[in-house]
Amino acid sequence: MATILVSSCLLGLKTRYDGTDNYSQTVIDHIRENRLTPIPVCPEQLAGLSTPRSKCWFSRGDGEAVLSGHGELINEEGEDVTESFLFGADETLKIALLTDCKMAILQQRSPSCGSQKIYLNDELVDGVGVTTALLKKNGLKVFGDDDLHS
Repeated sequence: MATILVSSCLLGLKTRYDGTDNYSQTVIDHIRENRLTPIPVCPEQLAGLSTPRSKCWFSRGDGEAVLSGHGELINEEGEDVTESFLFGADETLKIALLTDCKMAILQQRSPSCGSQKIYLNDELVDGVGVTTALLKKNGLKVFGDDDLHS
């Protein structure tokens, strides 16, 4: 069976910033129907951030901008957490390479995992998370959980 990275919150693990999950039966059904082996990841936990943790968002740019050195993430206390998000993305990429993942289903709107939408300050805008940007840069196909609904 082929492997696929999956945001652990979509699988029902309580890894979201607020200590809850984003369980998605649609994601589970997609994995089963396509006979995929899910590899759960939470880039923010891999970065060493606690659960629960402060809410984080982009203050400048998106994940691609962060990779090029022009973006920034902050938490609700105003602290720069960009390096933590880069570290979590690197660790997630290592897992993808170790498990031969070519695809990922990640949580939309997340500063790590968003594949089409992210929060820039308080506004939902087009963009990608840091982990998504790094995975795509390394040849993985990344889908948001809401891509499976269409």
